[in-house]
Amino acid sequence: MEKIISYPISVIYYLLFGLCLVVFHPIQWICLNLFGYQAHKKSVDYLNFCLLKCTNLVGTRYTVKGVDTIPKGAPIIFVANHQSMYDIVAMIWYFRRFHCKFVSKKELGSGIPSVSYNLKHGGSVLIDRKDPKQAIPVIKGLSEYIEKHTRSAVIFPEGTRSKTGKPKEFAQSGLKILCKYAPSAYVVPVSINNSWKIVKYGMFPVGLGNHLTFTAHQALAVKDYKFEELMEITEKAVKEGINEYKQV
Repeated sequence: MEKIISYPISVIYYLLFGLCLVVFHPIQWICLNLFGYQAHKKSVDYLNFCLLKCTNLVGTRYTVKGVDTIPKGAPIIFVANHQSMYDIVAMIWYFRRFHCKFVSKKELGSGIPSVSYNLKHGGSVLIDRKDPKQAIPVIKGLSEYIEKHTRSAVIFPEGTRSKTGKPKEFAQSGLKILCKYAPSAYVVPVSINNSWKIVKYGMFPVGLGNHLTFTAHQALAVKDYKFEELMEITEKAVKEGINEYKQV
């Protein structure tokens, strides 16, 4: 029944979602080229605020915990499980004070209004998943960027999103590079729940009435841990906060 009801609602939802992307594309260009980074960042923040409001149309609610515990005035490396594109939308808005930059696949760098422009010009980096060697200097550059500007990187070590919410095995390489070249950073594990349910039928129709939760766990200073220990603590914190992991 939910799926049947969702069809007409999804049409309206995607029209509004797409309209936001189209409208904010030239706004981003104007902000960046005429007023610089800070104006561009504001435009991206409010783009994602509008996208979140679109999801309210399909009954999506959000609860975000632990933001106030995240250290200020230091680079941050957010390490999160990945369930859908809505992870990114929510993190850009709710973690906006930390200037989130993403490690994304290169395919997202073209063809998507607003999204591709921000990924290419907003400080995020694009990697070729088929060429691991190419990713190393790119992620190193992101590390140096957040270290220099006291901003944050977001990495999803599962590599691809989980279609059922159950977390996959974490890869170490990306986080290891970030930690090596951003030595003053704090790693913040983040557990995401239920965003996969929005796309449980695929992209169309959307799932209705979901409650998404984002929990930022205790921050870990990179300098205080050997990498292997840091990775173990981080992965454990993320996974223990995922509902589907608890059910295994």
